[in-house]
Amino acid sequence: MTKILVTGATGNIGRLTLKHLLKRRPGSELVGLARDPAKAADLTANGIEIRQGDYFDYEGLARAFDGIEKVMLVSATAFTDRNTQHQNVVDAAKQAGVQHIVFMPIIRKPDSAFILPQVTEEDLFVEGRLQASGLKYTLVRHPPFLDNVEFYVGGNALETGVQAPAGMGKAAYASRDDLAEAHAVVLSESGHENKAYSLYGGPAVSFADIAKILSQIGDKPVTYNVVSDQEYIAHLMAQGLSEPAAGFVLAWVHGVQAGEWDGQTADLERLLGRKPVTAAEFLRASFAGHLAKGSNDTANGY
Repeated sequence: MTKILVTGATGNIGRLTLKHLLKRRPGSELVGLARDPAKAADLTANGIEIRQGDYFDYEGLARAFDGIEKVMLVSATAFTDRNTQHQNVVDAAKQAGVQHIVFMPIIRKPDSAFILPQVTEEDLFVEGRLQASGLKYTLVRHPPFLDNVEFYVGGNALETGVQAPAGMGKAAYASRDDLAEAHAVVLSESGHENKAYSLYGGPAVSFADIAKILSQIGDKPVTYNVVSDQEYIAHLMAQGLSEPAAGFVLAWVHGVQAGEWDGQTADLERLLGRKPVTAAEFLRASFAGHLAKGSNDTANGY
């Protein structure tokens, strides 16, 4: 019996990946790794074993990987020592006899000079570790998440307009749910060994395109406002983000405006067996709550 372990089981991508795996494999074949297994009660209720583990605890990882054939390595959080954590996972997996690791780096064009702080160099490091390890591996490269577009455009764009630094770049965003489903396909099938996929969603959209989509959703004009980097950070901080977090979001937006993620490969569609969720579809669902709240507030005289 092949056992598949997904790290970061209580995070967004890890939890979604396990839930999609449940549609393809019985819970008895699935394992989640979590720092706090108590937070994974919904997964254990579905028959998934949760093992305690921390990327910084090498020996604990080696124990957690016992009897596991495939590991989904969910990227460690930015602003931490990602290289040490990822190296521990790869080395502990090899020690424990794991055969195959699936890793989720950010998409990077072959000729690109763009460096995303806290992400690009760390991703390249773990890719090198995987290639040198002798293990089978699959790289499921991610574009920016559709789930983060609301942050990228400055918060509640229906009210304040889309805020972004100058540029005309586009990005083929993908939803976390679609990406997690693609992970489940790769983990539960053979034939993906030592391959790299660029999981672009599509079609690619610019910030001006997003303003047009939101105008249609809200049935009123949503402006596209070009702001300086300093104004952009200040706007995000006014929405509640810390200055480091706002600066990190800005770095992603710079990548979008540079066209770093505007590719049109069909890898995600092929893995899903259907077209991925589009930006227009996702934003309509995402902003539905804002619209409903606005209607209720008006009805209540607020």
